Amino acid sequence: MTRRPAVAVVDGFGSAARLAKAFDAAGHDCVRVQSTVDMPDHYRSELDLGLYADNVVHTGDVEATAARLAEHRTVAVIAGAEQGVELADALCEATGLPGNGTALSHARRTKDVQTRTVAAAGLPTARQLTVGNAGQLEAWHARLGGRVVVKPVRSARNDGVSVCDSPAESVAAYERIRSAVNDFGVRNEGVVAQEYLSGTEFVVNTVSRDGRHRVTDTWRYQKIDVNGVRDRINGILSLPPSDPRWSLLRDYARAVLDALGIAHGPAHLEIILTSGGPRLVELGARLCGADVARYAVHVTGESQIDRTVQAYTDPEGFLADVDTPYRADGHAAMAFLASPLEGRLRSYPLLGEVERLASYRGMALRVTPGQRLRRTVDDGTEPLAIGLAHADAATVEKDFQTVCYLDGHGFYEVEREPHG
Repeated sequence: MTRRPAVAVVDGFGSAARLAKAFDAAGHDCVRVQSTVDMPDHYRSELDLGLYADNVVHTGDVEATAARLAEHRTVAVIAGAEQGVELADALCEATGLPGNGTALSHARRTKDVQTRTVAAAGLPTARQLTVGNAGQLEAWHARLGGRVVVKPVRSARNDGVSVCDSPAESVAAYERIRSAVNDFGVRNEGVVAQEYLSGTEFVVNTVSRDGRHRVTDTWRYQKIDVNGVRDRINGILSLPPSDPRWSLLRDYARAVLDALGIAHGPAHLEIILTSGGPRLVELGARLCGADVARYAVHVTGESQIDRTVQAYTDPEGFLADVDTPYRADGHAAMAFLASPLEGRLRSYPLLGEVERLASYRGMALRVTPGQRLRRTVDDGTEPLAIGLAHADAATVEKDFQTVCYLDGHGFYEVEREPHG
């Protein structure tokens, strides 16, 4: 049994490690709940069980898992990754702890249902089709015209997302997706096609308590076409509350949270600001990934992780300034690099130039010298990410563009693989 009150983190992967450390600093033990008996392979290297007082493997019996959590005097249950959202909802309901209920759990995890639920609440959304077969998709795309986005109904980390210019491309994407095993090691359950939304895409990160929502940080996506991939996100740049788009995004995000029944905990929203106003791309009822919280602190003086801890340990303090925009005396960006090469990585010859930039604050190396470098086509093949922060917005913008300029063939020294 834990000595201190405990917080249960369901599927504590990636950014959830920072959440566990923050709750520990606030005087709470953390118990990790694994939502499935088998763990997805790509998460194994990220997991540090030393952060947790116990590791509870859920075998399908919610009441039994809830009883295990009661042994630890658990005061909150939070989803640490996308895969854990539905179990976190069920455990909150079973234990009577603050949560979002299970009535809309499926909508919070399933992209086509999510969009329909938001539309039913009266909010503008993208036109979409839950794909039943290839012929149906081909006809729908032909009627709609233009580009469409085809993706799994349940996924994360841009897994399986395809931008398609023709009905034939959409059908090919559908055939790839419907038979694929996703990042969670599960065969895709379905496919959704949505109209391609023209406009700038933003990230709005929030934390909620008792149905009140705080925007903790907001970012603008930067995208490029690279290595045959359309609209790959190659960076994010912070958006201050003084920007006229900020309030519009905040108000729409809050309305989406209400529509999806999110009253407690963190959420990560991706929203495109079209000529007709904001439109939801998708929402995750969990923390933002990619170590964004680390750089948010440079911008706002807080992060989604800090506010999540406060929402559960000091709800009165959280609600006292929930509607006050965060301070904006800093600026930050993250650059997500894309290798055009494949082979065993020898070095990053130009990395020293990046480290000398005025706003450079750190990096996340996903491929280190000696490991195999793959041509970047998705998040799983991204070689490294660069973090930038500075008091001056122009400096961050300039340094971000410099990183983008340096990224290319000369940035990677590889030992090419022999062709057979």
